[in-house]
Amino acid sequence: MSDIRDAGHVGRAGAEGFGTLYVVATPIGNLSDLSERMIQALREADWVAAEDTRTTRVLLDRAGSSARTLAAHRHNERASAERVIALLAQGQRVALVSDAGTPAVSDPGCRIVSAALDAGAPVVPIPGPSAAIAMVSASGLVEGPFHFEGFLPSRPRARDERLATLARMAWPFVLFEAPHRIAATLPAIAGQCGPERQVALGRELTKKFEEVHRCPAGEAAAWLAADANRQRGEYVLVVAGAGEAAEETSASLDPRRLLAALLAELPPSRAVKVATSATGLPHRELYQLALELSGKAGSDDSEH
Repeated sequence: MSDIRDAGHVGRAGAEGFGTLYVVATPIGNLSDLSERMIQALREADWVAAEDTRTTRVLLDRAGSSARTLAAHRHNERASAERVIALLAQGQRVALVSDAGTPAVSDPGCRIVSAALDAGAPVVPIPGPSAAIAMVSASGLVEGPFHFEGFLPSRPRARDERLATLARMAWPFVLFEAPHRIAATLPAIAGQCGPERQVALGRELTKKFEEVHRCPAGEAAAWLAADANRQRGEYVLVVAGAGEAAEETSASLDPRRLLAALLAELPPSRAVKVATSATGLPHRELYQLALELSGKAGSDDSEH
C-alpha cells in the first residue's frame, strides 16, 4: 500500500513543517463503501477532526485506526479550526470527517479547510460517498447542470419563499430533509413547483431500508403517507427543473418595474405578495423595494 502522503495533488505548496489536512469522505450508511484510500488516510492520521467523536470512533475501529479525535461540529467550528491549525503547524497529520458523507457539504468543515489553506498547510481531498451525488445518479432527472441547495429554512414562510425561487430555475435542484419535516416539505414543493413537476425521493440511501421513488410532486405526499415507515430516516430529494423557458421568463422580470406597476393599483402589502409569487424573490427584499418606490422608506406600513 502506497504512502497516503504521496497521494493526490495538493495544488498549493504547504509551508515547511506543516502537516497535511486530509478531507475524508465517509460512508453515508453502508460501511462497505469504505475505500482503501479512506482507510489508509484514517490509519495514518495522527488526529481526526470529527463532527461526533463517538460516531467516528466506530468508523475508526472499522478502519483499524488509533488516531486521536477532536470535536469539530457546527457550534465550535471556529475554535476547532484554530486547534487543527495548531496541530498542523506541529507537523501533525489531521483527517477531517463528518458523521456521514463528504465534509463541508451541508456539514461542518468549510472553516477548517479555509483556515488550513490560509495558513499554507497542504489540503488533500480523499473523495468518496456523497448523499447528494448518489441521489442525482439514481433520480433519472439530471442530464447536465443541477443546483445543490441542501436543507431548506425551517420556518414555513421562509421555506416557501426559497422554494418559489428554486421553482423557477431551469435546472434540477437537490434538497436534504429530516424525517420530522418531510411530511410538510413535500406539499410545499408541490405548491411552489406545481403538482406535475417530477420529484425523486431517496430515503435511507445505502442503508438496510433504502428506498428510491420518483413521481409527480402532487403524488409525493400520498406516497409518503401510504407507509408509516417512510417518515423514518433521512431524505435526499431531486426536483426537476422548470425548463429553459421558465428560467428566461423569470430573468426577464424586472422587480422594480413590476412593483411600480402593481403599486399603482394595489396597496403595498398586496403588491409585494403578488411580486413575490411572480419573481420568486424574498418577501422582505421586495417589501423594502416597495417602501422605496412609494416614498415610505424608513417608515412603518400599517398594512404589512
